[in-house]
Amino acid sequence: MEISEKVNGQLAVLSANLAVSDPIGSGQVLPAIESWCTSAYTTSAPHPHGSLKGILSILDERTGENYQVQVSEEGTVKSVDLKKITMGKDDKGIKLYDPGYINTAPVRSSISYIDGDEGILRYRGYPIEELAERSTFIEVAYLLIYGNLPSQSQLADWEISVSQHSKVPQGVLDIIQSMPHDAHPASIIVSAMSTLSIFHYDANPSLKGHNIYKSKQVCDKQIFRILGQAPTIVVAAYLKTVGKPHVLPLSNLSYIENFLYMLDSMGNRSYKPNPRLARVLDIIFILHAEHEMNCSTAAARHLASSGADVYTVVAGALGALYGPLHGGAIEAVPKMLSEIGTVENIPEFIESVKNRKRKISGFGHRVYRNYDPRAKLITKLAEEVFSIVEKDPLIEVAIALEKAALSDEYFVKRKIYPNVDFYTGLIYRAMKIPREFVAVARMAGYLSHWCESLIDPDTKIVRPQQAYTGVWLRHYEPVIE
Repeated sequence: MEISEKVNGQLAVLSANLAVSDPIGSGQVLPAIESWCTSAYTTSAPHPHGSLKGILSILDERTGENYQVQVSEEGTVKSVDLKKITMGKDDKGIKLYDPGYINTAPVRSSISYIDGDEGILRYRGYPIEELAERSTFIEVAYLLIYGNLPSQSQLADWEISVSQHSKVPQGVLDIIQSMPHDAHPASIIVSAMSTLSIFHYDANPSLKGHNIYKSKQVCDKQIFRILGQAPTIVVAAYLKTVGKPHVLPLSNLSYIENFLYMLDSMGNRSYKPNPRLARVLDIIFILHAEHEMNCSTAAARHLASSGADVYTVVAGALGALYGPLHGGAIEAVPKMLSEIGTVENIPEFIESVKNRKRKISGFGHRVYRNYDPRAKLITKLAEEVFSIVEKDPLIEVAIALEKAALSDEYFVKRKIYPNVDFYTGLIYRAMKIPREFVAVARMAGYLSHWCESLIDPDTKIVRPQQAYTGVWLRHYEPVIE
């Protein structure tokens, strides 16, 4: 009987994920795996700029010397090649001074591509718009990690493998429950994810040897564990902070449905999440799954370069994600809109922003100098959500603020557009989902970069240079002198 129930549960999970809503609002259900999007039918368009390979000639006007530097096909030069540009034996060569890595590429990656000037985001070559419309988060996670969209049988195995690893070790749940009642959910999530490395010591390179991740079977198991256990941990952390009991996942729900079930059911096994809201969250997770070498992803690759276990890698990335300058805008936008209060107060707020007395959250982006392609999709999702749940009065303020900013020369001239966080915060608020839940979506990107770093022959332990500005030399004097 138990085996039969388990099989039925696995089939239910698979069935739930093999159907994806068509563009929101149409009501039509489409199969998730269309022939055009399986690896067997994938076609690639040529790169628009072709090869950028060549020789860069550099004239050092300090010395009159001319240097030749190789340029790669992607348009990069090796920074170590600049070390040969010196003024003599006491000069250690040119270093690139690049605070925040504004124009430094520490890795070569095939996972995602961003063109900030054109407003383009692609996962493994697929436009984000196509994936958001036709795919599911769990399918996109497979794409990011393994490089191609799965076939139907691959997706079936993938769904079941992730689902089977959704149970979190009781010791981790006990640690979550032992946290102070006023602890921030983000801190609990980071701590719990890091603690997984203790319970899954079988995959810790510090204990089992640095070469343990050369085994695909070992790597796959950690991927299943993290993707499966992340929703359970994140929800458990949130329920702890609001004084609600932990809820175990069910075996007959899809990945996103299980997430909402654990969040809202209070343990009522007959509870069924709203399918339209589940699809909205599915798309939001797709939009947040990966975003190239952002702060938290860079932190993941930085930690991975040391050979740390994958749970520590992910925990470190989450620590960066929860910084207010990275993932904090999702929370900051509703707060800002609440402070504005009404549409009538927007002109005054806009002027205070232009006079640099206030900051406008959810606008502008480090890489986009055009409309964030994810923001366009989020706007449509906001309309869908507010057609289902009670309309948040702040949405009127948000719409008016966006309209006012986009018609103001100050913002237009500086190419400051809404980013993905502008409406996401309102959607999460309306669905009563804390912003920390975006951590689940980010797991797909973190894991894909972790996997890529393991097989990249250029991977080296991260050790940046610095430009020393301190005292050049002085000698110790005893305190008495």
